[in-house]
Amino acid sequence: MTTDSTRLSVKEKLGYGVGDTASHFVWDMVGFWILIFYTDTFGISAAAAGTIMFIARFWDMASDPLMGVISDRTRTRWGKFRPYILWMALPYSFLAVLAFSTPDLGQTGKVVYAGVTYLLLMTAYTAINLPYSSLGAVMTSDSYERTSLNTYRFVCAFAGQLVVSGLALTLAGYFGQGDSARGYRLTVTLFAVISFVLFIVTFLSTRERIQPPPTQQDSIRQDFKILLANRPWVILAAVGIVSFVMFALQNLSLAYYFKYYIGREESVQLFNVVGSVALIVALPLSKPLAQRFGKRNVFIGSSLLSGSFFILLYLPGAESLGWIYALNILGKMAYAPAVPLLWTMIADAADYAEWTTGRRATGLFFSAATFAQKGGWGIGGALAGWLLAAFGYVQQATLQTAHALTGIKLLISVFPGLLYMSCAFVLIFYPIDEATCETMKRELEERRGGEVPDPQV
Repeated sequence: MTTDSTRLSVKEKLGYGVGDTASHFVWDMVGFWILIFYTDTFGISAAAAGTIMFIARFWDMASDPLMGVISDRTRTRWGKFRPYILWMALPYSFLAVLAFSTPDLGQTGKVVYAGVTYLLLMTAYTAINLPYSSLGAVMTSDSYERTSLNTYRFVCAFAGQLVVSGLALTLAGYFGQGDSARGYRLTVTLFAVISFVLFIVTFLSTRERIQPPPTQQDSIRQDFKILLANRPWVILAAVGIVSFVMFALQNLSLAYYFKYYIGREESVQLFNVVGSVALIVALPLSKPLAQRFGKRNVFIGSSLLSGSFFILLYLPGAESLGWIYALNILGKMAYAPAVPLLWTMIADAADYAEWTTGRRATGLFFSAATFAQKGGWGIGGALAGWLLAAFGYVQQATLQTAHALTGIKLLISVFPGLLYMSCAFVLIFYPIDEATCETMKRELEERRGGEVPDPQV
């Protein structure tokens, strides 16, 4: 039950939401365009690009939990998590421009430059997005209000995705006037400036209300022990990684699919726009579906149905654009309600730890989400690059072989569809139901003595 003390205003929800618009103005340039930028503009091989994304994940294994530990132990008048949104907005934006720059280097130098700038950008992403995600868990203690908050978040996120996936190539062509390197750089510069402004809006319009128990002593070892023993978190971490592998495989391969299989390179933008609109339309269903059927059950149904539609994308021929668009719309609408639920359920897992052990480590728990996002995306990006090479893709070639085209089709359909369907079987073992959520909320509020007042700005 949502009370006045746990309800958030529309203004605060929207202010929080535009922070993910800010993330997506940069993240989706990486998620949709960096692989084809590396191969067809910067001039490095698909296998090398995939390896860069894979190697970066080993650093994430350390940087993500480290950032979770640091943010949990941060104490400022703005709270634990909000300060990082202010401090990291400029570095994040600046590193995005560097990652899409093309210095005149030899082949080895290009690979090294791409690797270093990609690694730095992913580190900055951790330093701003992990605290941002954690912030949503400490703005209210009500699980359904968190679902509403995350619905605002992802409507705003996919609005950003719509712009980036739908306009990036057009803007790059306009700014570049035949020079794709210049076009990409100026497009990312524009998006980076917008990203910076929106992060500042988020910082100014949100508040942290939930604090760890006042008697809790710092113990990194104990926090990690509790984290790894937390069954809900382990299940959600696995689901998150698999989900983002799926997203990366599909999104990074779509540019190749439209360029070489459909034969209409810029049509990928309209395809992405239509998919983003389908996501935005279906996202508001998340909260009422969760209230009616339970978060876990909605996520399971979403995984099975959406995965099935994605697999069917393999069947249409290049001329059957109507079927291709229809299956994409159905897949994205079926997938949309689960998007806010992953982040809401991770917040529930943090509550579960506090409820069962008396300790709260919100940032550390959300490090699982950012690691799943980047780890899954890195693994998916690596697989996309390696599989393109394995299927015989030739960078910048006018035509690809039938074998290469079959591989590209599998990368946008069967492979991601099967991966997403597998999440349903993992979620069967997720133990937090709606009755448990209500019990946790009631008992934790009793222990805390009510909501913690807003800290002063």
